[in-house]
Amino acid sequence: MCFAPEMDLAVGAVITVVGIDALRHVSDRRQLPIAALPVLFGVHQLIETLVWWDLQGKVSSCTGDVAAWIYVLIALTLVPIVVPIAFLVLGTGRSRRLGTALVLAGTAAGLSHFASLVEGPVGKRIEGHHIVYNVGLPYVEITLALYVLACCVPGLIARPTSLQVFGVANIAAAALLVWLDQTAVISLWCVWAAISSVLLNVYLRRTDHREVAASSQ
Repeated sequence: MCFAPEMDLAVGAVITVVGIDALRHVSDRRQLPIAALPVLFGVHQLIETLVWWDLQGKVSSCTGDVAAWIYVLIALTLVPIVVPIAFLVLGTGRSRRLGTALVLAGTAAGLSHFASLVEGPVGKRIEGHHIVYNVGLPYVEITLALYVLACCVPGLIARPTSLQVFGVANIAAAALLVWLDQTAVISLWCVWAAISSVLLNVYLRRTDHREVAASSQ
């Protein structure tokens, strides 16, 4: 888990490499959005390294403030929008109408979170071995429910088993993080990112291998 800047840096680098490998195994243009997710997750973790360094006095507060804002922007605004869109474009869902509804749910949550980010600064502090971010989200029960639906359900309704595992793992990771510490969910987000990135990479590798095998016959 991301309990230190060194851990964020290491996890971010590994996830980014996993993401680059995922992009190498894209066999269809529709796979590009979902293959790009691990790269987004990896860069996201690398950004939090700057937040740690700011709180430890190693970089300027201006750098830390910008990094914290971008970090939370990715976690709370981009992810709930991009994840369901990536699955919808991939076309593996059992119902396109449900996939579209999940995109709308994620977009509603993301835009609500973005409005909060625009209105005020992102508070940040080290608490124990993680960073606590204070954003002040309105209607947090509703928006976070939409967030979970948008990020977890697309995998559950996907046809490939590997993507269904993605959905189950996301729900399990989210539940575990909340159980561990609700104030640390955003900072410990790297757990979710790492699991998701590996599962997406496995899916793309298997798909690519099947395409190669089919073309060789």
